[in-house]
Amino acid sequence: MDIRTKVSSRKATTKQKIIYALIAVFIVLVPVIFQGIGQLFLVRIMGVVGLYVMLALGLNIVVGFAGLLDLGYIAFYAMGAYVGVIVGDVMLKTFGASFGPWVYFASLPIAALAAAATGIALGTPVLRLRGDYLAIVTLGFGEIVRILITNDVFGLTNGPAGLPRSGQSIPEPFGLLWLREHAVFSIGDNFNFQFSNNLYWYFIAVLLCLLTIFVVRRLDDSRLGRSWTAMREDEVAAASVGINITTAKLWAFSLGAVWGGVAGLTFANFQQFVSPESFTFMESVFVVCIVVLGGMGSIPGAIIGAIAIQGIPELIRGLAQSGILPLDPGQASLVSNYRYLVFGLVMVIMMAVRPQGIWPSARRAMELHPDDEKIQNEESQSLWEAEHKTDTADHDL
Repeated sequence: MDIRTKVSSRKATTKQKIIYALIAVFIVLVPVIFQGIGQLFLVRIMGVVGLYVMLALGLNIVVGFAGLLDLGYIAFYAMGAYVGVIVGDVMLKTFGASFGPWVYFASLPIAALAAAATGIALGTPVLRLRGDYLAIVTLGFGEIVRILITNDVFGLTNGPAGLPRSGQSIPEPFGLLWLREHAVFSIGDNFNFQFSNNLYWYFIAVLLCLLTIFVVRRLDDSRLGRSWTAMREDEVAAASVGINITTAKLWAFSLGAVWGGVAGLTFANFQQFVSPESFTFMESVFVVCIVVLGGMGSIPGAIIGAIAIQGIPELIRGLAQSGILPLDPGQASLVSNYRYLVFGLVMVIMMAVRPQGIWPSARRAMELHPDDEKIQNEESQSLWEAEHKTDTADHDL
């Protein structure tokens, strides 16, 4: 009997291409419409969701691909933000104000490298740790970074007051001023579009998310990605077939940290300010929840998780503040405060009913569905028995 292995292709079908085109139109047009009708807070929320998608994709490398539970991922976010702002200030003093529009783009690789170095610094001492012990150490590392920033170590971070310092500012990036002055038009009486800072950073976040998705997909298909999969399943077995566990773990921590650093610098420029309050332990929990709820190892899952955990609560609060939802300030505050309770309940339900997440990767879905795996094993056994029976019959003849 001829038994063939069916391998899924990465080539998109016509239906998938149509879906991708519709998603692209939605991503481009919806924020423009919101900007034109004056719902600026919705544009800002979409930009923030984009940053959390980037964070979730970066953490997915560590948690989803390599199977290393990291509860201190927000430390890389903080390193990217602070290093980028500090280096940008040095660039302004060195090259003058005329270099201002290029500061963000010139600081991006430096922030990414600083975050990657921090990832290696975290990964090196925890190489022998697994599971709960690894989670505790990474949690402590995230708190150490936040405390160092708060205490203004070496006089660089300005402590709780944050950056930039009084009398300083983060320069506007290239193209923003021109777009704000020239990208202006009206349609009728109710649609008045003018390009804004929020819209600029939203599109920057979208471009960075696309770059992150491309890199993450390539990593998943690479030899390193297969090494992470093997290591996640069984470190001893992976080491026995020649996988360098030390190198694989350090690559996971450093490559995951890169996207945290990029998101951190983008966040600092988006907000025009950065302080230790933005990098608490709960932020790390949010990012982990995004990955787990959406589906570990899944790119669509990270996007859905970011929308559910970060986008929906902010949307409700924004609609309440704008008067669209009939909620007074106290009720809007309750929505924000009780979201932690809702997150906890949702996570408990998901772990009990659908542990693989809302949109898991195919591999993780199979791993977390023992019933499906049992059926597949039974089918494989039936095929083997059929083939064995055919071979026996041929031999008897």
